Amino acid sequence: MATKDKKVTYCSIDLQCSTFCVTTVSYQQANVVILHKSLADDFEAFCHANPSPLPLLYRSQPGEWGCPPLAADADIRVDCPQYCVFKDGLLVSRVSSLMSYSGQLQDMVSFYLGCSFSFERTLRKAGVPVRNVEGVGQFQCPMVVTMRPVPEEKLDLVAQITHLTPLAHGGPIHIGDPAVLGIQDVSRPEYGDPVALGPGDVPAFWACGVTGVEAVQSCKPPLAFTHSPGCMFLTDRQDSSVFASTSTPEPDQCPLTFSISQQPLHFSVASKAVVQSIRDLEKIIGEDPGERGIRALFVQDELLRSCLSLSHSSSVLITTGFPTHYKHNPPEETDGPPGAIAIAATLQALQKEVAIVTDHRALEMNQRIMEDAVKKGVIKTAVPLLSYQGNSPDSALYFLCHNGDHKKPRFDHLVAIERSGRASDGNYYNMRGVNIKHLVDPIDDLFITASTIPGISTTGIGDGGNELGMGKVKEAVREHMPNGSLIACDVAADFAITAGVSNWGGYGMACALYILSLCPIHQRYLHKGLGQPHPPTQDQHQAWAASLPSVAKEEEMLSILVQHGVRSGKTGTLGMEVDGLTFHPTHSDLIIKLRDRTSQRK
Repeated sequence: MATKDKKVTYCSIDLQCSTFCVTTVSYQQANVVILHKSLADDFEAFCHANPSPLPLLYRSQPGEWGCPPLAADADIRVDCPQYCVFKDGLLVSRVSSLMSYSGQLQDMVSFYLGCSFSFERTLRKAGVPVRNVEGVGQFQCPMVVTMRPVPEEKLDLVAQITHLTPLAHGGPIHIGDPAVLGIQDVSRPEYGDPVALGPGDVPAFWACGVTGVEAVQSCKPPLAFTHSPGCMFLTDRQDSSVFASTSTPEPDQCPLTFSISQQPLHFSVASKAVVQSIRDLEKIIGEDPGERGIRALFVQDELLRSCLSLSHSSSVLITTGFPTHYKHNPPEETDGPPGAIAIAATLQALQKEVAIVTDHRALEMNQRIMEDAVKKGVIKTAVPLLSYQGNSPDSALYFLCHNGDHKKPRFDHLVAIERSGRASDGNYYNMRGVNIKHLVDPIDDLFITASTIPGISTTGIGDGGNELGMGKVKEAVREHMPNGSLIACDVAADFAITAGVSNWGGYGMACALYILSLCPIHQRYLHKGLGQPHPPTQDQHQAWAASLPSVAKEEEMLSILVQHGVRSGKTGTLGMEVDGLTFHPTHSDLIIKLRDRTSQRK
């Protein structure tokens, strides 16, 4: 579907006729578009390319009044309660019959399109209140959406019911703030009455067959007809016929919803099978061979929700670097950079913009490490490296947003992995309680400022609680971790991922993003239901798979760090270990576990 500028038309429509049908007769309804036969092939292709808003039920022959697969003895000239008449793309009248146009209709083709009212009855039976089914809106392209306020606790149920109705637009294409779709104010529709949201309701949006009207108006044919909104064609099919299956859906076909942002409100969707796979990854990275007690910091589904958010992002800023070895030069440790590179590699493969911000004093060393990582095949393309010193009160805002405008963020997600985190007293501590503030640039300020900018989400990955972003679990850090009351990071991220070693969190994130890229339910939602859903091409699949961490790549990356004098965090050893754990077998075995679990989703 071709895109347009973000011009939004949001409206409510009078549904008196269709409401009577929904509440008294359980039959499938259809939207109707009638065009000259010369446009019929193009419109059919348009429908097939965009099955979410325009699920094609039947295309008539020129001059055919009936539609045998949908209804016996039908006559499209009189079977809709009301019709819209368009001339050159302009609505010129509404009529109750097209009999007077019978001559022109001899050369015209009728299209019958699936309608979301066909699943309203099922929603009601499932206990989902349908408080308002009248909202429609145009955004970025000639697509119309309907909005239904849904109680948050019913979102999974609604997604599952409607996912099974591909002939009635299928599952929602967006759940959350209407502004994400370009609808600035749902209380001020251009047509009809405002849509009312009840306490605890979340706005959920579906593609709508009124998109056909938009197509007519943009095409500007000399003469065209559509049903009048709310006055659909009633078929002989039972509502149940729009469901792809009446049995319990398989995990791959069962969507689950998750909140990924509160500012703006935004939910995402993935299949039950994919959710379980990512939960398995989360369990693997949470192994604690160093017996540090990190399970006390664990919050379920942080990896899942972070990766869902990252999947929706377009530009990601990563930060790493923990100068725990303050007596050595360089003071950095081997935990953090490998995980950061693994995340960046997968984000690059998924066509996201990626940059890394680190301490200014370490910028030159990190540039050399990046060059070596590209030469050795650890990552395909060098990631731009930035530094941030925070020289003025608004430095963070200008760093994150173009010209300091919070409406124009450069990044929509920040990820910190094994990055020194600011404690409540303003200092930075290693796990031994040594203050290393003199070695750390105030990158925390970027996360603090990001929390005030709508549309920027943040993730922290850590294994001890003194890492940037782990302020989300600071009370658990203070209670359960050694020196916790002193070292606990005070700066929270939206998502706090706990791992036995922070690098493992990065590896798990890369694998989870790959799994999401192969989830048809998530990909349909990610693309707002537009375009024909296709599995990834062989080249795409190979590029995504090649970006994943492997034993060979991660061993090479660790070797590069050692060559640059970077030491193991716990022991200070200049060798092939991270946090006192040798690469073989501890890290290599865990990478194999992650890859094995990930490969099960291919």
